[in-house]
Amino acid sequence: MLIGKNAAPAGVAPAIALIDPRFAYNVGMVVRLASCYGLQQVWYTGDRVRMEVERRGKLPREERMKGYKEVEIVQFDRPLEQFRDCTPVAVEVRPSSERLQDFEHPKNAVYVFGPEDGSIPQSVLRHCHRFVIIPTRNRYCLNLATATATILWDRALKLGEIPEEEPELPYVETDPKGMGLYDDCGWPGS
Repeated sequence: MLIGKNAAPAGVAPAIALIDPRFAYNVGMVVRLASCYGLQQVWYTGDRVRMEVERRGKLPREERMKGYKEVEIVQFDRPLEQFRDCTPVAVEVRPSSERLQDFEHPKNAVYVFGPEDGSIPQSVLRHCHRFVIIPTRNRYCLNLATATATILWDRALKLGEIPEEEPELPYVETDPKGMGLYDDCGWPGS
């Protein structure tokens, strides 16, 4: 993908933008969630995840599994500049945020999530048109992957994107190379 000053914007909404994520496995989980809910792109800023992948020499298991190749992962420090006709939505604990239960999701949303160890910087927030909070009993922040899952489920439910029937899967998920993905969790049949 060509990204630059003279290139056409490459963003495809709806999408997810992760601002300086700290952990590669959270990015991997977000990619998995994007795949589950039909989003085509996950953008991320900063170099902390790239450095972790380079140090370990491999991607998180969620990115190695079948079925996630249709999600494009893009590292770019100004992702919102890459979208035309989108509504940037900051998922952030702030007094002016709309509560998720009252929030109407834009079809062309780019959901912006801050780092696991901080908030979305003001330089990014000023580009966001909407702000949403996932209310919790104590107003604590959720884990990045959990927050993403909550937002995408709510979006799919409110926009009528939940399938009526179970879709026929093009493959059966297995436990590749014995990574422990389906270890006994105490559920019947596991």
